[in-house]
Amino acid sequence: MNTTPEPVVDVPVIDMPLPPPGTMGPPEEYGRLRRECPLAKVRLPIGATAWYATRYADVKELVADSRLIRPSITDWPPRPGRAPGDEPGLITMMELEGPRHAALRRALSEPFSVRSIRSRLPRIRQSADRLLDPLVSGDQPGDLVVRFLEPFPVMVMCDLVGIPYEDSEYFLPKADAALGALLTLEEGREATSQLREYITSLLDHKRREPGDDMLSKLVREWERGTVDGESAVSFGLSMLVAGYRTSTMFLADSVHTLLAQPDQWDRLRDNADLMPGAVEELLRYMPVMNGVVVLRAVEDIELHGRTIRVGDAVLPVLAAANRDESVFADGDRLDLCRVDNPHLAFGRGAHNCIGSHLARAEMTVCLEALFDRLPDLRLAEGHHPIWEDESPSKSPLTLPVSW
Repeated sequence: MNTTPEPVVDVPVIDMPLPPPGTMGPPEEYGRLRRECPLAKVRLPIGATAWYATRYADVKELVADSRLIRPSITDWPPRPGRAPGDEPGLITMMELEGPRHAALRRALSEPFSVRSIRSRLPRIRQSADRLLDPLVSGDQPGDLVVRFLEPFPVMVMCDLVGIPYEDSEYFLPKADAALGALLTLEEGREATSQLREYITSLLDHKRREPGDDMLSKLVREWERGTVDGESAVSFGLSMLVAGYRTSTMFLADSVHTLLAQPDQWDRLRDNADLMPGAVEELLRYMPVMNGVVVLRAVEDIELHGRTIRVGDAVLPVLAAANRDESVFADGDRLDLCRVDNPHLAFGRGAHNCIGSHLARAEMTVCLEALFDRLPDLRLAEGHHPIWEDESPSKSPLTLPVSW
């Protein structure tokens, strides 16, 4: 038996690519990495290192690879003196595995189905109009993010899931802290126990006073034994942490991009038949998922002559894959008429986004409502958006507009 140790190959470590300040991105390094170093080693802002995959073919395989699991932010990166499970974890649907994950998805398959989401379109449009009413009649310029694009997905999510919208001022800052844990790890970990307590108390309330919402449905499934209590909590945490924020960022980036290219705005406004394909193209084009999908290897994986070791973190960069020139012709150009569009915005495999139909509906209703209510919407002259320049996932925090 050969016991000669395997030679150690020095892999250079680069800083995690971030979008240029004041833009949504994507980072300019994506193209070079896809061509020259499709599996790079990066240093994250929190100090940990991870493998960074940028080619479409690699990302497509990695996000569905059973040898990679998504760790909780309380378990990764490991800290000296802390064993996994020492503190309450932020276990969302993305971190659940095996039978528990499958049972939860089965319980939620009908309310998240195309048919169910389509039946809710009038309610989603009502939420949009409720928010736009005061904006339309208000003073100009107005802030479209603060007044509409941020609260709209929150309102839709709360109505669907059964979370009181009036509680959003409490849970949104904590959810953002957890979602931004790549940058503010300690703050993110501190927020997890408070979010868990909130969802647990909400589930208890649904048990006493059930309603026509997803949390009430899960409580009934829990009582029947088809899902367990922790899975119900995990779903609630998923909705708080990711069920609205990624939609907010996609919407804000999409509207900003269209308004920055007025011919594109006008074309989509005046040609309703373009909407389904345009929504898919906007989902592909917006670089929201700039490396925030963190996976951890449970087996060694060979890729591009390098070995991803057990325990290594892997970042399959969906935003880079969605610009890959080998799959998307002229991938850095927004093409509202793009036909062949196998984007990976919703992931792939067992953990593909269960809310994909809802996200498409929100994008569609958002744009239709803006076209109907504010057809002459434009970026306000002399005013500029403010961006969150520290986050890998970029979208405008403000969007001054006139109409």
